[in-house]
Amino acid sequence: MKRFHLILAVTFVCIAIGTVARAQMGMDFFKKPAIASLLKPVVGNGGVYETTREGQAGAPKSTMEWLVVGKELADGKDGFWLEIGMQMKGFDATVYSKALISKEDFQVHRTIMQLPGHPAMEMKVNPTSQDVQRRQDELSQWSQIGTETITVPAGTFVCQHWKKNDGKGDVWANDQISPFGMVKEVNPSSSMVLVKVITDAKDHITGPVTPFDPQAFRQMMMDQMSRQKPN
Repeated sequence: MKRFHLILAVTFVCIAIGTVARAQMGMDFFKKPAIASLLKPVVGNGGVYETTREGQAGAPKSTMEWLVVGKELADGKDGFWLEIGMQMKGFDATVYSKALISKEDFQVHRTIMQLPGHPAMEMKVNPTSQDVQRRQDELSQWSQIGTETITVPAGTFVCQHWKKNDGKGDVWANDQISPFGMVKEVNPSSSMVLVKVITDAKDHITGPVTPFDPQAFRQMMMDQMSRQKPN
């Protein structure tokens, strides 16, 4: 099932090859679904989340960071660098990627990724019209059903409660949590809660940025996997 926070992110074509593949194409809204109003990026703010897999007793929990690490003009519009940090199989350190998104129209202008111990790479953003329509259709399936106060590890928050129209997903969001308002999400396969609010976020992607090279990326992955093999 497509997770709400990844769809709303409308980003991160960044980690897209091999066993760590996870691609999200950018999109350009001509009419924004109501839930798109949750995007309120504030530079330096973000959150740390913990995900639990439903029906998998004893399965390890995973963490994810959503951060706003910069602001710059993107084709004449205010753009924000949204960074995601993920724990991924085969990597001892957190894998980071980021996208420059214009808040006005949700257009993704640039995407950059960096595997631990390797140079950063910039990947092209070329969403098709089908990608745009599919993301818009997915976001349009959410409706706000009320306001609730909920408690998560990060604290107690007054939240908008959004429900997917097919009944297979719930999201609780607070306007003060940047960039997407996310406090809690529940769907049939997993649940995710906010465990820490970040107010001093820094960019984790360092060093020079080179164009994405598929061959070099494959070699990075092979090197990483070989280091994971027991001697």
